[in-house]
Amino acid sequence: MAEFKIVLSDQKTGRAYKVDVSGGAAGALVGKRIGDEVDASSMGLPGYRMEITGGSDRNGTPARRNLPVAGRKRLLLSGGAGFKPVMEGQRRRKTLRGNEITADFVQINAKVTAYGDKALEEYFAKPAAEEKKE
Repeated sequence: MAEFKIVLSDQKTGRAYKVDVSGGAAGALVGKRIGDEVDASSMGLPGYRMEITGGSDRNGTPARRNLPVAGRKRLLLSGGAGFKPVMEGQRRRKTLRGNEITADFVQINAKVTAYGDKALEEYFAKPAAEEKKE
């Protein structure tokens, strides 16, 4: 079964939160594409919706939005996701992953598009540190 780490960006506060997803919630993401909007209530965030903005697989190969395949491809790039040229006109052949989410993905990047009743900080609040006993 698929397991994903979702990095959920909240653009109101500028913070990002990590959500570990497995089982049925992860299965619901398989087959989606970068740019699709997904209901986040299956991940424990009722009322929230998120847009998939990117991702990477177990080797760190980034996903590219404009590559309509489910697997990997080697492309000649001059810039954009997966390659940052150092010199003007520089091009390089790089391996990239397509925009369809498969079970090979490890990390999925997303941003919040619709907010629920509770703030995200309440869902991801760190437990209060216990006071030291002397």
